[in-house]
Amino acid sequence: MVEGIAAYGVGFKPPSMHELRTWILKEEVGDINTMMEEHKKAWAEYGCTIMSDGWTDGKNRVLINFLVNSPAGTWFLKSIDASNSIKNGTLLFKYLDDVVKEVGQEYVIQVITNNASNYKNARVKLMEKRKKLWWTPCATNCIDLMLEDISKMKVVKDTIRLAKQVVKFIYGHTWVLALMRSFTKNKEIIRHAITRFATSYLTLQSIYKQKQPLQAMFSSREWHNGPFFQHNEGIRAHSTILYDVNF
Repeated sequence: MVEGIAAYGVGFKPPSMHELRTWILKEEVGDINTMMEEHKKAWAEYGCTIMSDGWTDGKNRVLINFLVNSPAGTWFLKSIDASNSIKNGTLLFKYLDDVVKEVGQEYVIQVITNNASNYKNARVKLMEKRKKLWWTPCATNCIDLMLEDISKMKVVKDTIRLAKQVVKFIYGHTWVLALMRSFTKNKEIIRHAITRFATSYLTLQSIYKQKQPLQAMFSSREWHNGPFFQHNEGIRAHSTILYDVNF
């Protein structure tokens, strides 16, 4: 945006609030609707898949996103607040059924949701009513639940805990992060995310790939002469990387 404004040169006048919320907004909505028509043509020609993705936002609201996938790509349809109904299979069925109706039941080949019991309840009702579509469990969610169970094993749980400590220490201090990047040649470590258990294993994998550079960093003269050599977190990370044979 800044480059675009700079390219325009001196004298650029930004649109007013009135312009933004009237004709400019209408033009953008028109462009989006034109794009959607192209997707609708693909739904009619090839059929489509409705995908349901639930998540919790920063205010602890349970939101469900509905997306439609076809050879034309994935189209975000809408999002609803299901905080008061996420556990209710009957209401989830209604949400899914309404989306099928909105897209066009003659175009919908399958519906993909996660594998929670409330969704399974909705699945039965949906397939009873809509005879020509299939419910498919989300493969990502299946794998994520498997990884969650594996992470409860003590050896894995302890390893993930140590990995989080190391990554938090490195990315929490700019000096340490700069030092790491100099040893890893600017290759990053994947940081853990609370939304998916898979990211814990991706973190472990990326640490393993950078094993030698990390060992070299914590053995280096720069580390020993640096400000975190006697730091409690630094001592723990140093010990984990160099001396913990289990890790």
